[in-house]
Amino acid sequence: MPALAFPAETPKFNVVFILADDLGAVDLGCYGSQYHKTPQLDQFATTAMKFTQAYAACPVCSPTRAAFLTGKYPVRFNLTDWLPGRGNRPDQRLQCPQIVQELPASEITLAQLFKKAGYKTAHIGKWHLGGKGALPEDRGFDINIAGCEAGTPYSYFAPYQNKNGRILPALEKAPEGEYLTDRLAEEAVKFITQNRAEPFFLYLPHYAPHTPLRAKPELLAKYKPRNLGQQGNPNYAAMVESLDEAVGKVLKALDDNKLAEKTIVVFTSDNGGLATLEGQTVPATINTPFREGKGHLYEGGIRVPLLIRWPQVTKANSTCAIPVSTIDFLPTFVAGCRLESSVQADGVNLLPALKGEELKRDALYWHYPHYSNQTGNPGSAIREGDWKLIEFAETGRKELFHLKTDVSESRNRSADEPEKVKALSAKLKAWKESVGAKEMTPNPDYVPNPQNKEGNIVMHSRTALIEGIQLRYEPLPHKNTLGFWTRVEDTASFEFTVTSPGKFTVEILQGCGKGSGGAEVDLIVGEQKLNFTVQDTGGFQNFVAREIGQITLDKAGRYLLKVVPKKKPGVAVMDLRSITLKAVK
Repeated sequence: MPALAFPAETPKFNVVFILADDLGAVDLGCYGSQYHKTPQLDQFATTAMKFTQAYAACPVCSPTRAAFLTGKYPVRFNLTDWLPGRGNRPDQRLQCPQIVQELPASEITLAQLFKKAGYKTAHIGKWHLGGKGALPEDRGFDINIAGCEAGTPYSYFAPYQNKNGRILPALEKAPEGEYLTDRLAEEAVKFITQNRAEPFFLYLPHYAPHTPLRAKPELLAKYKPRNLGQQGNPNYAAMVESLDEAVGKVLKALDDNKLAEKTIVVFTSDNGGLATLEGQTVPATINTPFREGKGHLYEGGIRVPLLIRWPQVTKANSTCAIPVSTIDFLPTFVAGCRLESSVQADGVNLLPALKGEELKRDALYWHYPHYSNQTGNPGSAIREGDWKLIEFAETGRKELFHLKTDVSESRNRSADEPEKVKALSAKLKAWKESVGAKEMTPNPDYVPNPQNKEGNIVMHSRTALIEGIQLRYEPLPHKNTLGFWTRVEDTASFEFTVTSPGKFTVEILQGCGKGSGGAEVDLIVGEQKLNFTVQDTGGFQNFVAREIGQITLDKAGRYLLKVVPKKKPGVAVMDLRSITLKAVK
């Protein structure tokens, strides 16, 4: 775009790219958080452009990092999950495709492009894109501090071991008790100061605030826990504040070295905030109004904060509502920093948007053929304009949302807009074919909901197969249930495995809001049917265990249990957390 070209004599911009790990789209004060304290980033936002519809290229970390460095959808080189990835398990209906275990050497990285253009390049922080032979120094960085194959540190306090017991690179002599987020900021400040006379590209991917949630005691003491369902994890909040302080130190270093006016600064995250437990007693954060979080293709899993300050381009305290993605940074830096590049990027040059102009884009895509550790199901998604379609791999279920009017993805419009579903589905299919997306296959070792050693079978709501429009599994810890059962036409099914046949008492764990009791529901296994009336429990998440009858399963093998509503006098049928078949001794 000639109108945006910079004169040849314009000094080269430095670039500082700061990437947070698992930071949610609404975790900063400038994005609406009333719990987390982020004064440095809030102040930075007043000097930058704030994006309100920024996306990560994947709902988990490694693929997004690969997308940033290559400008491509990570599905193109088969890096679609965190490394090394979660192995296939007997509770999965489908097998995940094998993924590459490092950022391929055949891919040209942003660091290599900057280096070729005469920039000093540094990687300081989390790498998680491969080990020996595929480390930052092997992919275009002159300096690598703390980058290795691991995705998390064993401890945020020195000595900084990774999960394999090795000390993070170049941090072997860290004084005991030093805090990792502080140290990475100090290393960044040192790099900026030492290289202030030459152009540089600093990639600063913090480990924080990824689990394990370990905060400095003096910051932790400032926060009080809050109820589930809202931001209120003191450990996470204190880690976010440390991250904020670290960003402030880097920005101050640019000011102190008189580099602010010739340095592009970007702050963003690699995926949505962690809103499920994943080894914690309290979720790290909640992404409301966005649905779910890390590991999910819903907005909470892929929406991220994005702040960009680009001297001579962005206006201070400006906002951009154009959808943008991680894949856009490489082509943007190529254009704005005059880099020579032969990369056929999937992203687009964001310079028009940064100048407050219109940005032309066809659509954004995601392909995640994996079961996530955060209960996310495998699938693919497309966003075109204000419409978003998610297709789930297990059943082919399609969910359509109009994000402008329903940012929480509460209303599945697939039944109302069949032509839109058809068009977006065809477009998504064509894209997957064009990028060589690998699909899932049936799992030959699948053993759904097996009998336990006591002879009982517990079917949790997360294992349900859903047919219908609105019914859904809600994974957030304060819910953890089948909910939004607002249509009597929607049904749920559970596959289970019997190894010791016999007679079983059926127990349901159900909740129902005030005034919504009385729904009639059939529970069907083969030719056997139990009917029960839903009880008003005073709240949809106020669960009560109820025995509703007995069934006999006289053969070992796999069965299917169906939950079929017959009538619904209230706003919803019920919330259903689990069904247990208790062996009759």
